[in-house]
Amino acid sequence: MFQTIEKLLIQIDHFVWGIPLIALILCGGIMLTIRMGFLQIRKLPLALKWMVASEEDGEGEVSSFQALCTALSATIGTGNIVGVATAVTTGGPGAIFWLNIAALFGMATKYAEGLLAIKYRTVDKDGHALGGPFYYIERGMGDKWKPLAKLFAFFGVCVGTFGTGTFTQVNGISSAVANFFDPKNSHLVSIPHLGSYNLVVIISAILLTISAALVLLGGLKRIAQVTEIIVPFMAVAYIASVVVLMVTNVTAIPLAIKIIIEGAFNPRAVTGGAIGSMMIVMQTGIARGVFSNEAGLGSAPIAAAAAKTKEPVRQGLVSMTGTFIDTILICTMTGLSIVITEAWKVPGLKGVTVTSYAFSHGLPFSNTVASFILMMCLVFFAFTTILGWNYYSERCLEYLTPSKKANKAFKYIYIFNVFIGSFISLSTVWTISDIFNGLMAIPNMIAIFALSGVIVKETKAFFKEDKQEILDISTEVN
Repeated sequence: MFQTIEKLLIQIDHFVWGIPLIALILCGGIMLTIRMGFLQIRKLPLALKWMVASEEDGEGEVSSFQALCTALSATIGTGNIVGVATAVTTGGPGAIFWLNIAALFGMATKYAEGLLAIKYRTVDKDGHALGGPFYYIERGMGDKWKPLAKLFAFFGVCVGTFGTGTFTQVNGISSAVANFFDPKNSHLVSIPHLGSYNLVVIISAILLTISAALVLLGGLKRIAQVTEIIVPFMAVAYIASVVVLMVTNVTAIPLAIKIIIEGAFNPRAVTGGAIGSMMIVMQTGIARGVFSNEAGLGSAPIAAAAAKTKEPVRQGLVSMTGTFIDTILICTMTGLSIVITEAWKVPGLKGVTVTSYAFSHGLPFSNTVASFILMMCLVFFAFTTILGWNYYSERCLEYLTPSKKANKAFKYIYIFNVFIGSFISLSTVWTISDIFNGLMAIPNMIAIFALSGVIVKETKAFFKEDKQEILDISTEVN
């Protein structure tokens, strides 16, 4: 019975994350890119400048940079390490090229999400901001579309509570720690009626739960304060490690780039016939890109709505830098490391073991040091994802019900799930999480297409030459 249900869930997952949904998200990004004249390329320098230049007089709860870090805390996760490795081993090195193509157009989508989040958000007299796809569906498309908004919010609660936000990330942390400190699983503790568990897993579960509770019970501002420190630190630490790897193997970089480009259009020539379809390479790369940066899923605009800003376009630009950092920088560097060290060719390696092989054989350190670096990156990546998805889920629940008791109870349920996540088999849970994650994108992308005229109009009005000059001067003064 259980196996039948699991097979059914896998079929549903493949259907939800099939070509139609990927095409919907990609086409949305292409449409916005064309209508706004490749804004994500033209305005990227300005976006990076505004990323750290906060508006002090805008409405909202946190700075634009804190809102971006909260969004990045959810997107920069195990997918940047495990997801990229899976893409390369499944579709070949060419998948990295298509992953970046998805990110390029995804930046336009993420820009649109950030813009709409600010334009249609609500801010009460206490400065509490609430916004995201549920509000730009309801307020932008009209009350008759409110059921679609509630559907998005329901999917968001499910993803955070039972999937991406808790079980999958917690299990990833405990597994990474156990593999480093007790790879032979030699220290087991027997718990009556529950079974035997690795002592390292139990200790890590307790410490993780306490750490998560201390942050989550403090609300959005504490989450923002923590992610503002951890996200830049973990991103810089991981990027620095990969830069060291590439500098150490600098002579192999030109060949790696050649292999990636050639593999994108002629995979058989690179993989030796193991992967012969360019369509498989494209689908694998684009799917991993979408899954990593979440452009089109509608999660990031929930965080963007809390930013202290008066300008929807400005927050849209800040939001799109998240996709640039997450995918074009971090995912690409992971992919290059895997190709440079030829980790993708080693038989029997899957997921994190591929990236682990690349670090162990590419960094000029001992295997123990290289493994420790990767373990710590995985721990920080997954921990911040727990924080980010708690915020997303709480805001989705807040839209569904204004009950403060329900929201308080949810927070404790979420923390409890963080604890038990280390002891749950993930095969079915991860599949369910994938399904709900994909289902979130459908109502969000419907809204993006329906409100594309508003997005283009707001953008053109904002970038009139006289207004831009004033804003640039104001930014320089601040």
